Amino acid sequence: MASKLNPFRLRPALRQFQCSARPPIRRTFVTSTPRRSDSLQVHRNTDENNPSIPFKFTPQNEKLIQEILARYPPQYKKAAVMPLLDVGQRQHGFTSISVMNEVARLLEMPPMRVYEVATFYTMYNRTPVGKYHVQCCTTTPCMLRDSDSVMRAIEDHLKIHPGQTTPDGLFTFTEVECLGACANAPMVQINDDYYEDLTYDTTVSLLKALQAAAEATGAGGGAAGLAGEAGKGAITGEDRNVKGGDAINEQGRSYEAQGVKVPTPGPLSGRKTCENSNGITTLTELDGFDFKQHMRTDGALEATK
Repeated sequence: MASKLNPFRLRPALRQFQCSARPPIRRTFVTSTPRRSDSLQVHRNTDENNPSIPFKFTPQNEKLIQEILARYPPQYKKAAVMPLLDVGQRQHGFTSISVMNEVARLLEMPPMRVYEVATFYTMYNRTPVGKYHVQCCTTTPCMLRDSDSVMRAIEDHLKIHPGQTTPDGLFTFTEVECLGACANAPMVQINDDYYEDLTYDTTVSLLKALQAAAEATGAGGGAAGLAGEAGKGAITGEDRNVKGGDAINEQGRSYEAQGVKVPTPGPLSGRKTCENSNGITTLTELDGFDFKQHMRTDGALEATK
């Protein structure tokens, strides 16, 4: 009988036995509580941002808008939605729902299409920001050159954290990703200007100079408007005026606002641009290119009145 058994016929039964004896594999699914935020997509009416607040472009900005629209064929004027939102933000201080609705009216496009653009690009501030919008870059190049110290300087001096505004409405602090000035890291963008090659001390001096300039020109609350601990030691006699600018830039490059020196945008370490330790070695001359011929100067729009 043993000689008549075929071992190959027993293999399927053996495999079935092995499979049934193997314990079942249990996969564990780990779930975490999702953190949802609709602040980037959804509008919530507030006292300072709701459709009932009227908004109209100024006569000068209306002329600028006509100049912008002239760059596009009439049937494609909706392509001007981004520059028009920028003009509205500069006039109103932030991109409110009223600004979006007015842009939609001018471009004859559904308001939702404008909302989609404004909620996609983070450059459009859909909530009020301070007079100085301080955006600190913490991406890898800046982080490797100690952007943490710049962040700490802003928090220590202004007594606010990213996403917050000082009580006097002068500064809004935001942490952002790469701003494209990696060769001059670490850096911050304040409104339209880049301040680069920063340290803890130069960052504090920069903020003090801006506070002094705002106080001198009456453009903001300045140090006197800071509430509680935020106002203590914000500006001293040593930091005001000359030291407000000269202590920031080793080359002394600065401009004056009502007698208060403010550092010139750019590197605050003594460099002129982003040259290496040997100085500028390329692009040392413009080869006769006349920038004034190709760029509109300040006041050119006023001349068209």
